[in-house]
Amino acid sequence: MSRGFVKEDDQEEAPLIPPRASLPPGVTNYVTPHGLELLQEELRSLDDAIHHLNEPDERERRRALAQLNGKRNLLLKRIQSARVLTHEQTPPDIRFGAHITYTVDANPTPITIQIVGVDEASVPQQKIAFTAPIAKALIGKKPGEQVALELGGTTRQLKVLEVTYS
Repeated sequence: MSRGFVKEDDQEEAPLIPPRASLPPGVTNYVTPHGLELLQEELRSLDDAIHHLNEPDERERRRALAQLNGKRNLLLKRIQSARVLTHEQTPPDIRFGAHITYTVDANPTPITIQIVGVDEASVPQQKIAFTAPIAKALIGKKPGEQVALELGGTTRQLKVLEVTYS
């Protein structure tokens, strides 16, 4: 049928589904055990929202359901590609999952972060994705070592004070 014979109101746009946190092509989706729990909790929450969707308008219900199912599909792909990393022994150097305490330049105030997967990363919680420049600079370093971090044309000296794993 020609589009000229279709009412405007009958046209439904595909829902805009926001992408998940960026994971560079070819990079393994590493997650902490807690990160996997968060992904599974998010899946349960989406499944619950789908099951309890209560939208009286059929058109709005289809849109909301398409949005929820799209998010669920992206989440399922992320869960299926997840590779949980744990440490049977405490490594002496910085690796995925490490809590790192360091100082920046001459500032004596220590900063503590944890290197986590992209879905678990949260700056307010001081959880930094392993793909972030600071994580890449710190991985492999040991307490007492210094590393130069280049950000936006400025070089900062980071001094690793402590590395722990939980």
